[in-house]
Amino acid sequence: MAGLRFTLALLALMLVSIRAAEKKDKSVSERIEEANANIVRAPDGRFVEDDVAYDSEGERNADPCTSHNCKWEQASDGMVYVPYAIADHYTSRERAIIERGLQSFHSVSCIRFVPRTSERDYIHIQSLDGCYSYVGRRFNEQALSLMQQGCLYHDVVQHELLHALGFKHEQCRSDRDQHIRILWENVIPGWEYAFDKINTLNQGIPYDYNSVMQYSKFAFSKNNQPTMEPIPDPNVEFGVATEMSQNDITRLNRLYNCS
Repeated sequence: MAGLRFTLALLALMLVSIRAAEKKDKSVSERIEEANANIVRAPDGRFVEDDVAYDSEGERNADPCTSHNCKWEQASDGMVYVPYAIADHYTSRERAIIERGLQSFHSVSCIRFVPRTSERDYIHIQSLDGCYSYVGRRFNEQALSLMQQGCLYHDVVQHELLHALGFKHEQCRSDRDQHIRILWENVIPGWEYAFDKINTLNQGIPYDYNSVMQYSKFAFSKNNQPTMEPIPDPNVEFGVATEMSQNDITRLNRLYNCS
């Protein structure tokens, strides 16, 4: 009995330690922008813009989910099993943060991230150059980068996993101009693509300022002035989510036909 109490106390201390390490002092977009700053990628490497990876530059202006089937398959039991592998270079504490993010989908959807055995298609979570993911299922091994320096936070893990499940950034939604005004004059030259409007699948869910996929008002600012402004009310707070919103969850469940 004493041994059991000790084990439970140790687990509680580990959870406190993980959450303390994830202490919220920046938005998810600020974390990603900071982690991805000044990263130089090899010319023959994957094409990455912001935190989204593509096989080629020609793909970047189209939502892959609208041009081909990028959804993960639903099994006969109604669950969507997404195989994953986590690289060995993470510490036990870092791995616990990643696994907490993976498991957070299990209680709110039919998505089940499962350790890969021999599946052909799987997500390979690695500490590469920054925080980024492909959008949707890409077939075979697909990289999802959670760099050890800057990306290991619960909101960032959920954000990148939502990309891997097929979701784009909220400010890139097809209907965003009814809810967000892009202040182009404040955007860093060369980073305008981060605000490209895309023909997204919105699943009948209203624009969500509280989405973990919504960037902050100062994202990619060249002058510390806002790059986005809510409309019609410019005082609405946005881009400060610490985890998936209810709309994120509903949209995920609708896309994957979770009952």
